[in-house]
Formats: sequence, C-alpha cells, structure tokens
Amino acid sequence: MIETWHKELESIYNQMVSWRRDFHQYPELSFQEIETPKKIAEILKSFHIDVTTDVGGRGVIGVIEGGIPGKTIALRADFDALPIQDEKQVSYKSKVPGVMHACGHDGHTATLLGVAKILSDHRDQLSGKIVLIHQHAEEKEPGGAIAMIEDGCLEGVDVVFGTHLSSQMPLGMVGAKAGAMMAAADTFEVKIQGRGGHGGMPHHTVDAIIVATQVINQLQLLVSRKIDPLQSAVLTVGTFHAGQADNIIADTAAFTGTIRTLDPEVRGYMEKEFKRVIERTIFFPLLFK
Repeated sequence: MIETWHKELESIYNQMVSWRRDFHQYPELSFQEIETPKKIAEILKSFHIDVTTDVGGRGVIGVIEGGIPGKTIALRADFDALPIQDEKQVSYKSKVPGVMHACGHDGHTATLLGVAKILSDHRDQLSGKIVLIHQHAEEKEPGGAIAMIEDGCLEGVDVVFGTHLSSQMPLGMVGAKAGAMMAAADTFEVKIQGRGGHGGMPHHTVDAIIVATQVINQLQLLVSRKIDPLQSAVLTVGTFHAGQADNIIADTAAFTGTIRTLDPEVRGYMEKEFKRVIERTIFFPLLFK
C-alpha cells in the first residue's frame, strides 16, 4: 500500500509545485487571509472532502471519513505569509509588495493538499477519520490556533501531526526525533522613555539609546549565564528604533524580538527574569538621573 501511495504522490508532484508557487505569488498576511483559504477550500472540495470554512476566523477544516472504524488523526498546516519583500528573481516571485512566504507556509499548504488527495482517494482503506487543519495567522499573536481550537477543530481528535519545511533536509526525506522538535516562540516589545536633549549637553539628558543597549546586553546574559547549558533558549532582538537627528540625544528607544525555548520551566524562568533584568538595568545609577 505504501509503495502505491508513494507512486501516486510522485504523480501529483508537479501539481503540488504548482499549488505552492501560486500561493507564493499571492501571499497574505496574518488575519488578512481572504483568497488563500478560498483556494484551499475549493481544492479540498474537488477531492470530495467535507469542508468547513471560517473556523476560528479564517481557518479551513477538511474531514475524510475512513471506511473502517478507528481513531481520529489530525494533520495540520499553516498558510499565512510574512511582511518581507521578495527580492529573488524567479517566475513565481511574490506579486504583493512587501509580503512573501519566507517561512514555507506555501509549501506546508501544498504538501497537505497533496496528502489530502491521496488519503481521499483511498478513504475506503483508512481506519478512523482524518481531520485536515489549515490554520491561518500562525505568524502573529494571538495566532489563529487558539481561536480554531475554541471553535472545535480538535474535538474528538486523538493525535495531531504537524510538519515544517527545512532546506537542511534532502528532498523527499522526513526528519523526526524524540522529545521537543520546535521551540515555543514568545515575542516582546520594549520601549525606553528617557529625557532627550542637545548632543553637546549630555549631562542634562537620560540617553534612551544608551539605556536600551545596556538592557539588550544584559538580556543576552540570561542565556549565556543563567540557563543550564544542557537546556536551550534563544533571545533575539530583531528591531531597534531610536532618534531623529544626528546631534540630538534620543528621548525614546524601542526594540522588539523573540524568546525561543523548548522546556516549559525554562520558558517561565525566561519570562520572569526578562522583566527583572529590565527593571534592574534601567534604574542603574549611571543610567538613571
């Protein structure tokens, strides 16, 4: 059976590539997905799969009833894009300025659609039920997953399988491991309020840039000096904005980023220490006046 299904997947490989490139050309940001879920629903319906749209907002659910009683298995993919300019020069380059599929969600969606077709074609041989979860808004808090769960997408589901594309894996190979595979990602936004002034009179100011950079440096020590080396945590500052003129000391500075962890206890510790480090750093005597 597996060899037969594998050959069938190979036969629709070009179709999956076509789906993926279509999604890639017309990406939609989190909570702004309109055409993408419509396309997903239409394709699933063409496979004679029962489809529910607008699940938890813009999510799409497909259900395949097997011919033999059994458990319910959910397969999950996401379909939102990122606010990034597509700079590559290929025929399927994003046609939406400032938006592109930079995290593989177009590939996730195309892959799940291909799997859906094969499973639907062989539904009489399946034990139990297959729930196809196409999630919107994975990239932006609060995310689409919680709303979809509250809307019942996991009711009666015994187990969920999710995958993520990786350019580090050879084509056609699937990677798996015991334990956590993907990290929890928590975002943060910090704004430092100082007291601006002329660059020639720094003693009358509280330099928000100096304070913010000190905070960032101290936060990096959380990972290198506070986390067990056998555990894992990554703190990344992705944006930093401050100042309006080259001769004026900035009165405000703001930065955003993410904290990624693989263990719930480490996640809780990082959240607690993150706040403590900021509070202690901003009131350091040389920074605060």
